[in-house]
Amino acid sequence: MSSFNVFDVAATGMSAQSVRLNTTASNLANADSVSGDPNQVYRARHPLFEAIRTGLGSNAASAGVAVRGIVENQAPPAARYEPGHPLADENGYVYAPNVNVIEEMVDMISAARSYQNNVEVMNTAKEMMLATLRLGQ
Repeated sequence: MSSFNVFDVAATGMSAQSVRLNTTASNLANADSVSGDPNQVYRARHPLFEAIRTGLGSNAASAGVAVRGIVENQAPPAARYEPGHPLADENGYVYAPNVNVIEEMVDMISAARSYQNNVEVMNTAKEMMLATLRLGQ
């Protein structure tokens, strides 16, 4: 494994955490939206990560992370009886997204810290390479 692979690994981690932060922001932005149709209501979205591997068999090494896709939470929306609401259906119900704000906030903090950790990995690797170059002076 090349010394420069650490930058690739950290960069893929930063990219993945950026996607995670964006989906979390989208979930939080839509947490209070409602719909009169349970099929049209916003559903929480989450990225699906996959390890990138290089090599074969027992010699395989992790080379980063990739976002395999974005999946929607399949939990049913919450039905609330609000007959005066302009979006209420014929039975007086509005449907709220299946977004758990507390889980999303925890996910946001986790993604932000993971992103920061990858930045620190890059900075540390850069400093180590510079120190190695200074050894020959």
